[in-house]
Amino acid sequence: MKAVFIVFNQANTERVEYMLDRLEIRGFTWWENVMGRGSVDGEPRMGTHTWPEINSAVMTMIEDDKVAILLEKIKKLDQVNHEVGVRAFVWDILQTV
Repeated sequence: MKAVFIVFNQANTERVEYMLDRLEIRGFTWWENVMGRGSVDGEPRMGTHTWPEINSAVMTMIEDDKVAILLEKIKKLDQVNHEVGVRAFVWDILQTV
């Protein structure tokens, strides 16, 4: 099992929701008003006058066989409008209760 943490500009909210639904990823935790800046070329998303855009984030625990297809969809979403931005990070889940 893997944890996938996805950070995205709120402009992509509907697209991310649709992606999770289409891939039948039911369980997730969603955070709104996530602030930050990309480590390579991302513009700040701070919700301020100077940097008005803001991100959201979602984390889901999925079976290993769904990770590649989810990351492929996220990559395609990012390629549609790279400036808006979406990133995903994957962790191994060793145990759950």
